[in-house]
Amino acid sequence: MLFKKYCCNHHKSNFYSSSLRGKIQKQMFKLSKKVEYGLIAVKHMAMAGENSACSAKEISDKYNIPYDLLSKILQKLKKEGILNSVQGTHGGYILNEKPNKLTLAMIFNAIEGSSYILDCGQHEDPESCSIYETCILSSPLKKIQRQINSYFNSTTLEEIV
Repeated sequence: MLFKKYCCNHHKSNFYSSSLRGKIQKQMFKLSKKVEYGLIAVKHMAMAGENSACSAKEISDKYNIPYDLLSKILQKLKKEGILNSVQGTHGGYILNEKPNKLTLAMIFNAIEGSSYILDCGQHEDPESCSIYETCILSSPLKKIQRQINSYFNSTTLEEIV
């Protein structure tokens, strides 16, 4: 949402050609398939209820997600403490926390780690960037990054269920 707003405000200028503007708007911010599938899975679990274990096969079949990839994502979410596994014939995965305690940032970071819209968002070291001294994008885009982080850190799974 934040990216679309930022991009649309600049849409009015003639700085970019209309075809390039369209490509920028479409690619400005995109969740990876891993994050998308992980979010679908945890939302499914939240909707299933607190004590309902959901198997990777069940989720994979219902949402047409590749089983092997989903299994790896769920294992990673378990390793990071987002999910718990239940053994047995009715086993599967359950949320380790209530949906109102899990933020989108926790889920995203468990799957892929932190992500930044600019490489320099990961560090403040002038040595790591060849254009550090002359860059005119770093400051405004770091501000946007902080807004994105704030949004994902404050939005819970419960809010999207």
